[in-house]
Amino acid sequence: QVQLVESGGGLVQAGGSLRISCAASGGTFNSYGRGWFRQAPGKEREFVGYIRWSGGMTYYADSVKGRFTISRDNTKNTVALQMNSLKPEDTAVYYCAAATTLKSTTHSQGYDYWGQGTQVTVSS
Repeated sequence: QVQLVESGGGLVQAGGSLRISCAASGGTFNSYGRGWFRQAPGKEREFVGYIRWSGGMTYYADSVKGRFTISRDNTKNTVALQMNSLKPEDTAVYYCAAATTLKSTTHSQGYDYWGQGTQVTVSS
């Protein structure tokens, strides 16, 4: 059974950086792309960014564009989210997700597998 496991969350001061990773294990699947989402307390889950597995094309939500970067390691079947210039409003549980086919990449329904999430807290 495919599992996605996030790691690297934690507490950081505003203006700082944090890198979180997502590793896939437990089975093989055709990964069309990987997405990152986040959910703050009392808010709905929102799209953060996406990377296409073949070619590495990325795009991001406007709220994180220029500050966050997604990368992938094909050999290790992992993706990473590098977060710079963090703001208190970036505080949330961050989830990675994997899509096996091309569907909506900015909505949760477009993904087949999800990680359990990792907490990122940015203090002011």
